Amino acid sequence: MSFHPSSSTARDGDLAQLVGLRHKHFIINLQAGTKLETHRGILLHDELIGKPWGTQVFSHTGAPFFLLQPSLADLLSNITRTTQILYPKDIGFILVSMGVGPGQKVMEAGTGSGSMTTALAYAVGDEGRVVSYEVKPDVQNLALKNLTRYGLASRVDLKLRDIQEGFDETDADSFFLDVPNPWDFVQNVRAALKPGGFLCCLIPTINQVEKTLYALRYNKYAFIDVCEILLRHYKPEPARIRPVDRMVAHTGYLVFARRIEPNEDPRGKALSEEIGVTNEVEAT
Repeated sequence: MSFHPSSSTARDGDLAQLVGLRHKHFIINLQAGTKLETHRGILLHDELIGKPWGTQVFSHTGAPFFLLQPSLADLLSNITRTTQILYPKDIGFILVSMGVGPGQKVMEAGTGSGSMTTALAYAVGDEGRVVSYEVKPDVQNLALKNLTRYGLASRVDLKLRDIQEGFDETDADSFFLDVPNPWDFVQNVRAALKPGGFLCCLIPTINQVEKTLYALRYNKYAFIDVCEILLRHYKPEPARIRPVDRMVAHTGYLVFARRIEPNEDPRGKALSEEIGVTNEVEAT
């Protein structure tokens, strides 16, 4: 199967999205000789393969659908889950803020159902590598199924281990840490990152953010930033544009930092103090 192919037509093995009435959608792997059975009728894969993306197609009962390539957001929203997942509003900001791109080595702790793992694997491309640590076997198995379904499993190394034991890797370009107590692990993460590498933590409560900030400063991280991402949609009707009744508000705090290499040269003291690097702050 292929995720996000560059062709203009649907091919055997591609991931495809069929969007029908009321935006009811199905994401399928196109396979010659198979069919999709829906409550609005049957669609034969053979009749979809070879059609241009964006084409309107019909089930055997005449129900209309559009044949589209799914976006990364579509795949993440459709992912099978047993745990809370990250959503596109947060994932997009994380990828851009950490500069995740093709060919990089990216690490993650707290695989969960694999939504962030999927996004990272997509971003690093065929030449990149994602290493993801998880402590629960059943959760990791679900993440593997999701990655396999989207054709991204070959880009990911899934490791089943308690991260208190540390990490095998070094010189990672960036690290996404999604665990209940990130302040206990920022030292181990520092050893896994390359100098200047990025760290992002997803944290649900402010008191946890406070503990993490103390630990980051004590362990010589700098350029620390804390934010949350809020998303509000509008009705796309020209004659009555207004916000929709509900919005995607707080899902978690994002804490960003970078590993730096300070020294004792007095000329750098002012800059070190400005960015909060000190050995006098005790982690709590």
